[in-house]
Amino acid sequence: MSDSMTSSKPYIVRAFYDWISDNQLTPYIVVDVSVYGVLVPMSYVSDGQITLNISSSAIGAISMAGEQIEFSARFGGKLENIVVPYGAVAAIYAKENGAGTSLAIEHPDIEELPEETSPATLSTVASDPSDSTSEKPKSNGKGRASLKVVK
Repeated sequence: MSDSMTSSKPYIVRAFYDWISDNQLTPYIVVDVSVYGVLVPMSYVSDGQITLNISSSAIGAISMAGEQIEFSARFGGKLENIVVPYGAVAAIYAKENGAGTSLAIEHPDIEELPEETSPATLSTVASDPSDSTSEKPKSNGKGRASLKVVK
């Protein structure tokens, strides 16, 4: 048996996603944007984190295979590609009741990073903060926005 096992985090996140979805609840993830490879609209980031609704009704197709979660969502009316390495997931929970789990942040080893890609290349995308695809910081005193399906 090998002393070096792969991370259990992708399995845990996928299991909680299935469990929350199977119970007709809304799965949200909290993402630490300092982890290499995170691609999210920075205008929605607060205190180095962004909370994303990853329910199928909010985003349509989602890929949870491999080393990262990938999907598209609308921010400010603009379709954005979102990439979240599993190491960046700080929590997954049900919006309605908070059931879920928090997870340790895992930064990739420097040796694992591709040489031709700099962290700035994959770190963020800009967007218009007027859309409600993500929870926004409580800056206006009106609470948090919710996701909506845009067709």
